[in-house]
Amino acid sequence: MRKGRKAPGDMDEEHLVRLVARGDLAAFEELYRRTAPWLAVRLRRRCADEQIVAEVMQETYLAVWRAAGAFAGTAVGGTAVGWLWTIASRRLVDAFRRRAHHAEPPPAAAVQPMAPAAEEEALAATVGGDVGDALRRLAPELRQVLQAMVLDGLSVRETAVLLGLPEGTVKTRARRARIAMRKALA
Repeated sequence: MRKGRKAPGDMDEEHLVRLVARGDLAAFEELYRRTAPWLAVRLRRRCADEQIVAEVMQETYLAVWRAAGAFAGTAVGGTAVGWLWTIASRRLVDAFRRRAHHAEPPPAAAVQPMAPAAEEEALAATVGGDVGDALRRLAPELRQVLQAMVLDGLSVRETAVLLGLPEGTVKTRARRARIAMRKALA
């Protein structure tokens, strides 16, 4: 290690991505160590099929290795973790499309477990106050659409594929969710 250069463990994720763009394997390994557990949990929340989750994880980090130089970062108001999640969520949608092409419904269309997921609890802790209360009062099917479109930044089409719903249903639920949120916050 050169004098004056921080160890990968002392750098933030954005700096790690910039080093990965230069081919720094140690920075890539550190980025993976930090983000893979979190990313796997988020993907499992949306897909119960471990094989698909493993494929998406592999495709995501391969894309990060190949395209780290394309990361714009804070210059456009982004974060490395947000960029990573965008890649992963798009790879997951692609996996669902491949699966739909083979006429199998995605596991995300299955009935959701009754116990609150860790992500929902984290969301509740993050989105507090009146907005958090209004979000928690939404029907689960409306909250899912709102979460996919607003919090995860997916398009109507991507949300439809992710949740195994027709695009029209996604649009209707998104509208109903927005109306319910406005009423609750008025």
